[in-house]
Amino acid sequence: MKTLYVNPLPVRIWHWTNAIGFVLLILTGLQIRYVGQVDLMPFRSAVVWHNWIGFVLIANFFIWLGFYLFTDKIKVYHPELSPTRHFKASFRQMQFYGYGIFRGDPNPHHVSIYRKFNPLQSMMYQIVMMILVPVQFFTGVLMWDVARFASVVDVLGGLRVVATVHVLLFIFFCGFIIVHIYLSSLGHTPSAHFKAMVTGYDEVEDETPAAEKA
Repeated sequence: MKTLYVNPLPVRIWHWTNAIGFVLLILTGLQIRYVGQVDLMPFRSAVVWHNWIGFVLIANFFIWLGFYLFTDKIKVYHPELSPTRHFKASFRQMQFYGYGIFRGDPNPHHVSIYRKFNPLQSMMYQIVMMILVPVQFFTGVLMWDVARFASVVDVLGGLRVVATVHVLLFIFFCGFIIVHIYLSSLGHTPSAHFKAMVTGYDEVEDETPAAEKA
């Protein structure tokens, strides 16, 4: 095993701010959506907190985007440009998650400073961070002040369409958080990846993958 500094301090601050914020958005969103059935807090308080937390996370998103765009850490998100190599690597990773991990097979992905994510994670995080999160924020802002953005809401099909997209993404993010926590427990110890997001240092196998040797 060797120790790598894979999570710089700005990334860790962003991650935990995002994690706590999304959990709070889910709780306040449940109260708003199921008023009369869920009794976590007063409805008005839920609306106010939901709005403020949403704006904090929008600012947090742009901090994340700026950090990666203007530092060499953007390499972490560089996709594999060869479709064949990406498909093969993704298929190997799916085999590992599907049954290899239960047989004790080694993880086909080997973490490095600029290859923190396996092929499936890299693809998913790009979809989530560059498409789904901005859409969720956008629909949230539209519903925050429907009167001000009435023309945009109408162009998109009306408030029901905007609200439906927002709720569907809310459901997706609920599931995403559960899967994310599960996958985070699949390090060499169940707590290894969680500790890495606190200290910044992750213990990885002292081995270079064949793809990087070529």
